[in-house]
Amino acid sequence: MIDVQPDMLLPDAFDEGLLQLLHGHPAGLSEYALLQALAERFPDSLFAEPGVLRDPLQLFRVHFLLFHQLYQLADQLGDDGLTLQIHALNIQVQPRASGTEALQANDPLRRYYLDWAQWRTTNRDDVEQLIDSFWRRRAPVSAPEVDAALAVLGLEPGADAVACRRQYRRMLSVHHPDRGGSTARAQEINQAMLILQRYYGKS
Repeated sequence: MIDVQPDMLLPDAFDEGLLQLLHGHPAGLSEYALLQALAERFPDSLFAEPGVLRDPLQLFRVHFLLFHQLYQLADQLGDDGLTLQIHALNIQVQPRASGTEALQANDPLRRYYLDWAQWRTTNRDDVEQLIDSFWRRRAPVSAPEVDAALAVLGLEPGADAVACRRQYRRMLSVHHPDRGGSTARAQEINQAMLILQRYYGKS
């Protein structure tokens, strides 16, 4: 069996192209928007394979591959006085605040995504369990995550729970795959609403 490594899955000059996309969007990009941009920039890559965002296992693999590279890039940017905010709803290059550490070695997400064995050993059943646990978890959310989730729904910071639910239903009715919408876009909307439900309390 071939021991698949990240460089075997990535197109040439991927890190340079990734960094150019991020610098070209100083306000940041959602993971969904970044995956779309990567598919356009690298049309022969894994990111552009037909149906890759509809199959749960394939979606996990491109998600993990992207975040693996993002955390490696974050380490490199630290040497240049920059930091990389990495959230599914907003990925953004920022100046590092004075006095902060370049690397966050104790970040559990960083450790997870830099452990390439997770990509190799995660199977379809594991992905289904990850999805199930994601939808049920009630971990606290940060203010930037809430603002990014509101932005996905097209709402201003400070919007209340009622406005969120109303806008969520309106957007999902437009973007639902059964109505001709994009599966990946619907997933992004669902993910944003999950974050807001955790913030406001599910009701």
